[in-house]
Amino acid sequence: MDKFGAHKPATDYLYPQIAPFDQRMLEVGDGHKVYVEQSGNPEGQPVVVFHGGPGGGCSPAMRRYFDPAHYRVILFDQRGCGRSTPFASVEANTTWHLIRDIELIRESLTIDQWIVFGGSWGATLALIYAQTHLERVQYMALRGVFMATRKELDWFYGGGAGQFWPDVWDRFRGIIPKSEHHDLISAYHKRLFSGDKPEELRFARAWSAWENALASVRSTGAVGEGGGEYAHAFARLENHYFMNAAFLDYDGQLLDQVDRMADIPGVIVQGRLDMICPPATAYALAKKWKKSDLRLIPEAGHALSEPGISAELVRVMDALRR
Repeated sequence: MDKFGAHKPATDYLYPQIAPFDQRMLEVGDGHKVYVEQSGNPEGQPVVVFHGGPGGGCSPAMRRYFDPAHYRVILFDQRGCGRSTPFASVEANTTWHLIRDIELIRESLTIDQWIVFGGSWGATLALIYAQTHLERVQYMALRGVFMATRKELDWFYGGGAGQFWPDVWDRFRGIIPKSEHHDLISAYHKRLFSGDKPEELRFARAWSAWENALASVRSTGAVGEGGGEYAHAFARLENHYFMNAAFLDYDGQLLDQVDRMADIPGVIVQGRLDMICPPATAYALAKKWKKSDLRLIPEAGHALSEPGISAELVRVMDALRR
């Protein structure tokens, strides 16, 4: 049996809900404003949370992984999503814009070093940030590792995951003409950026539903209709980043440049049954990143809300209190 208890929800492992003590819209240039909030202890050990997606936005639940008496918790919505503006915009929206935004946030909050906490695309961004600004990272807590490689994208959008979820895969692929099935990222891109809002929303919901259906190990494959505006931003931004290979210089860059962050310690919390970001990626990272600690969670998928993953992340952050 799962040692975390199959019947306990993730919320049982989290700290109580808290409200931010600071909320602001930070002008980052290029016409963008980024939502930033702080909660917990204003004088505490700083930890910054990188949300998933791209385009997922942060949520109040993300504050609850940290002891509010100890941590100064910084959450922000990346360009184009959540409460950041302009909403669903991909203009001046690349990985390197986000890295500059993160540094602007750090400087505006007068923080020298912080713990970086991120999952899925947030783990991607954490690796890029650490390899670019290693002197600013005290520790990294990663979950559901994604390194934006062609192999990973082919797994999820080229039929790999579809071998396990053929019915859901058929729904995702079925609304695209067969002549375009060889490149579903491009096929969806054409429709997500058509300029026809109803069409964009239809395909945004389908794009988001495919990912949401596979996020949890307990999923039945059925997903609700979901909010159209949220799906619109999520699908457009995620597709935009994947069309551009996360704006990295070359395929495999993040694993290739792990040595840059050799002196940064960290933990990788990975669901063994993650269908979106298979564990082989996290394992490859852990083998090369000598100061990392890989923790494979049984009976857990991809989502932050998986009980075993939530329990382990809280345990990690509690152990880091100094």
